[in-house]
Amino acid sequence: MPIHVLPPQLANQIAAGEVVERPASVVKELVENSLDAGATCIDIDIERGGAKLIRIRDNGCGIGKDDLKLALARHATSKISTLDDLEAIVSLGFRGEALASISSVSRLILTSRTAEQSEAWQAYVEGCDQTVTVKPAAHPVGSTLAVLDLFYNTPARRKFMRTEKTEFGHIDEVVRRIALIRFDVAINLNYNGKMIRQYRVAKEKNQHERRLSSICGLAFLQHALNLSWQHGELSIRGWVADPAGARQLGEIQYCYVNSRMIRNRLINHATRQAYQDQLKDNQQPAYVLYLEVDPHQVDVNVHPAKHEVRFHQARLVHDFIYQAVTRVLQQAGSALLAEEPAENETPTWQPENCIAASGNHFSQPTPCCEKTPYSPPLPFPSVKSAQEALPASNSHSFGRVMMIHPPYYALIDWQHQPALLNLLVAERWLRQTQLNPPEEGLRSQPLLVPIKLVLSKNEATAIVCHQALLVKMGLDLQANHGHVMLRAVPLPLRQQNLQKLITELLGYLAGHQEMSPTMLAIWLAQRLGSKHQQWNSSQAIQLLTDVERLCPQLVKSPPSGLLQPVDLRAALAALKHD
Repeated sequence: MPIHVLPPQLANQIAAGEVVERPASVVKELVENSLDAGATCIDIDIERGGAKLIRIRDNGCGIGKDDLKLALARHATSKISTLDDLEAIVSLGFRGEALASISSVSRLILTSRTAEQSEAWQAYVEGCDQTVTVKPAAHPVGSTLAVLDLFYNTPARRKFMRTEKTEFGHIDEVVRRIALIRFDVAINLNYNGKMIRQYRVAKEKNQHERRLSSICGLAFLQHALNLSWQHGELSIRGWVADPAGARQLGEIQYCYVNSRMIRNRLINHATRQAYQDQLKDNQQPAYVLYLEVDPHQVDVNVHPAKHEVRFHQARLVHDFIYQAVTRVLQQAGSALLAEEPAENETPTWQPENCIAASGNHFSQPTPCCEKTPYSPPLPFPSVKSAQEALPASNSHSFGRVMMIHPPYYALIDWQHQPALLNLLVAERWLRQTQLNPPEEGLRSQPLLVPIKLVLSKNEATAIVCHQALLVKMGLDLQANHGHVMLRAVPLPLRQQNLQKLITELLGYLAGHQEMSPTMLAIWLAQRLGSKHQQWNSSQAIQLLTDVERLCPQLVKSPPSGLLQPVDLRAALAALKHD
């Protein structure tokens, strides 16, 4: 087939495949448009799980008659105009694809009026036709967008929709997430003609808590610790559950960056790390967090549906969140310990007296500053105290990751000078630490399918001779008539080629009558393959954060082969000229 330009209708439907995953995706895009338009009241009407009707009505600025047709065109937007705008997005929408994509798989009616117009106008477009019809209409200032018969002209897409109840559940969750970030906006959700959710404008603190309770539940509110912290151009506020609450409410995880609801592993990792060992491996923290970052320091244009963002200084953001959550947990724990316990009563939890991954860069707050009406005030750290804390933190951190030199070297800012760090060596030291068992031994994790290994006579003897060591290492091996069944391994070995690794392990043990857990941990760490073929900054940051937490001695005294300072004198001499 020769190369040709796709017809606009087909291009829109391809875009719809990225933007319009299900009815909830349509609701998200349209409500975000209403918020960008300055709406303070949004009414949402849903029928039959969104398949029959999705109607969003707002009191925003509206769309003028001359712009109605253009609003339904692809790549048409009023929110950006230059590359500079794209590099510092402040609106929720910016791609200019939503309405065109939605209209290509539905029957769409857009009715709108601006304050300058004496009457409203209505635009209608249907499916692949893409011919926009405009006529007068009655409507107050604002917009109403009705999406009828979603996916009516793409039966294959419609077959992937779930039951009406399930689809409405996804819509309800999207509305909940939006209601959690815009306390200054009233949002009403109706389903099949009945009012389901009514989120009134919340300006006062007790009103914030009322909305928080209605969305996250009373149990979360009872365990919630208020968080508010700022450093430079970074600020974070919101709520985190104390460890006792987190153990019950781990499914509550809402995070926002510059008022945009997102999913981000870095934020979750930093928050999870702040709880240290107060949660089990299968437990997650519960939180509602609002992070504010300089728009130039975050890229929101990394996902068609705008679910993800990328931070330019990921390590700084990670450590900032870690410090903020650690601080509020420690303060709450100290307050709890200060209270006089009742007879035969012990505190429910105690704070960890731990060193931060990169030291406390964000301590010593000074007086608060004013924020928007629905944002609680954020404390500022003093410049002097932050500068004093930064040199002190160097003994606990490798410093900032500046770039990755392929395939496995990280250029870091170490003790105010550049240095190259071998990520493979750092990974090996981390695994050695993770595999070195505590007194009670490593926790073993059952394999989904046990692995059968054929044994030589020496290997069978080794299992009997080193049975206690194998158990302490978290290895569940059951020998029987010339073969062994591997049933469980510790977490660091889960992703390895166990058939090969355990065979080599038994052969190694067969040649030693005595073996310490530490020596075996070293042997195993040297033979484990790396998780990454090609490292990136995010992976390096996560590795160094784990190494700093679990292997602090490596930061104080880096061993040979791990870190090498870069001498800039030769480069500086070459740049000097008369």
